Amino acid sequence: MNTACSITLFFFVICFIFPISQALNNGFSVELIHRDSIKSPLYKPAQNKYQNIINAARRSVNRVDYLYKNSLSTSPESTIVPDNAEYLMTYSVGTPPFKLYGIADTGSDIVWLQCEPCEQCYNQTTPKFTPAKSSTYKNIPCSSNLCQSVRDSSCDDKNNCEYSISYGDRSHSQGDLSVDTLTLESTTGQSVPFPNTVIGCGTDNTVSFQGVSSGIVGLGGGPVSFITQLGSSIGGKFSYCLPPSLLVSETQSNSTTKLNFGDAAIVSGDGVVSTPIVKKDSPVFYYLTLKSFSVENKTVEFEGLSLNASGNEGNIIIDSGTTLTLLPSKIYTDLESAVVESVKLERVDDPNKIFNLCYSLTSDKYDFPLITAHFDGADVKLHPISTFVQVADGIVCFAFQSSQIGSIFGNLAQQNLLVGYDLQEKTVSFKATDCTKV
Repeated sequence: MNTACSITLFFFVICFIFPISQALNNGFSVELIHRDSIKSPLYKPAQNKYQNIINAARRSVNRVDYLYKNSLSTSPESTIVPDNAEYLMTYSVGTPPFKLYGIADTGSDIVWLQCEPCEQCYNQTTPKFTPAKSSTYKNIPCSSNLCQSVRDSSCDDKNNCEYSISYGDRSHSQGDLSVDTLTLESTTGQSVPFPNTVIGCGTDNTVSFQGVSSGIVGLGGGPVSFITQLGSSIGGKFSYCLPPSLLVSETQSNSTTKLNFGDAAIVSGDGVVSTPIVKKDSPVFYYLTLKSFSVENKTVEFEGLSLNASGNEGNIIIDSGTTLTLLPSKIYTDLESAVVESVKLERVDDPNKIFNLCYSLTSDKYDFPLITAHFDGADVKLHPISTFVQVADGIVCFAFQSSQIGSIFGNLAQQNLLVGYDLQEKTVSFKATDCTKV
């Protein structure tokens, strides 16, 4: 996804493997670490702490354009643009397990990785996967229904299925469409294998991101996403809880959280609110219906971009890979005006020329207004930690942006919320949670 959350699964594979039925009986969880955390392999200790939010904001703005330009396509392999995700995922492929880092993305629906021998690969600082060394790796025949269901598939001279992915920034990945065992390690220390997972073994890859990442791990709703492939083994359920201030806080930069699957992903208890996932022309994204915002006692009605005959339903995408919340220009302007009426601080310009609404803050005790997002059936309270970000010493900006294309409910707004996806019930649930203690 050209998107961008934002999620990192960080774990190491141990030498023994439990049966899938045992590991998934009560669900399982894996640790998540933000890309800018000190535990992330992408962490840059010399980088100014405010540069993290600046970079994330720029990725968010680029992301929404690609998402909505491609949201009418039913092709699962054309929904990602690399370099805009916010979190990494560690997993293993093959037998014996070979550890890799991938960009975990709820707006993508394919698992692809760089493979040796590589004809043209981008600079990956960690070792690449070699299929010949895995006893469980298999090419998918060109005659299979799966191969024929992939729009841009083709056949090589050995009658093996090949995939081709093109991205909005002219990046691409091409290679063999294959199956192999994909293994996660849970936070209980158990390795959880998923045999016969469909993967793209890329041997011709040109992307904008560099470093440890081997490719993309799609957690979206499309037919070949990792979540879809897990299917009944996790009951169509996964959840996450994002700790606050991962982008700018030095004290929270080593906080970790979890990505939960199956029964462990059920969001329950007091305070849970749920909203329907709306089916749209693109099966990849999780569309919700946002009716309005309220800033204290002022209401801002939401009339989002309508992409089909369902009217205002499904007017916003919830996305773990986009940092900011992006809104159509008129709605953003009305929301900004409501915030300006409530905040009694001196307005200043953003020194980075990214955010439109910024304030001079001489004390950290100022009480910014509570903003509530009124989804269909779910009122979600957004506290200041999720709606304002510090971009420089003494300067705080409103973490929403206007968009000419469409709307995204980003990962910054999701901080300190336990967010659960139930694809069988077709709902997303929210529960206010201290995610540093999950």
